[in-house]
Amino acid sequence: MDNLAKFCKNKEEYVSEVGKIVNNLLIAIGEDIKREGLKDTPKRVAKMYREILKGYCEEEKPKITVFSNDENYNEMIIDEGYMYSLCEHHMLPFFGKVFVAYIPDKKIIGISKLARIVDHFAAKLQVQERLTKQIAEYLNEVLQPKGVAVLMSCRHLCRELRGIKKLNAIMTTTELLGCFKEDSKTRAEFMGLVRSRNNSY
Repeated sequence: MDNLAKFCKNKEEYVSEVGKIVNNLLIAIGEDIKREGLKDTPKRVAKMYREILKGYCEEEKPKITVFSNDENYNEMIIDEGYMYSLCEHHMLPFFGKVFVAYIPDKKIIGISKLARIVDHFAAKLQVQERLTKQIAEYLNEVLQPKGVAVLMSCRHLCRELRGIKKLNAIMTTTELLGCFKEDSKTRAEFMGLVRSRNNSY
């Protein structure tokens, strides 16, 4: 069984192996692994990574419910929410607000599925730029809409806890496809709606 299959399907073996790695890390930083507070830490850390990195597992991919656009709705649909992911450079969290918008053509998507798509791609080691692009491209592929827009504004703990140590600094990324990219009025409408909603957190 390869490592990915083990991670996704053989929970006990995965937890045992990663637990040993965490145990060695605790020893390497000079901790006493026998003290009460650390007794179950290796197992807990292993389970935590399995939970927040489940996007690697094909069976965890969300089932996307798509409906026919019988009403011929052709205005902007925007889903707004929060997300978190792990930076692939330091394995520290980045988190923030994400806006996912599309203008439908022949299909619309179940209301909860936009957030599930975000969560699925965020549940991997990521960089914000790639994550933004993956969400937009997947929605574009599934719905074939007139346009898709994704805007993400995140705090990165890899630059707040270490390195430059800039607290509350926000990084914003966008990915615009179809009419959001080609039509300046559509793009301006989306940006204006986001600006009116994107309060500080």
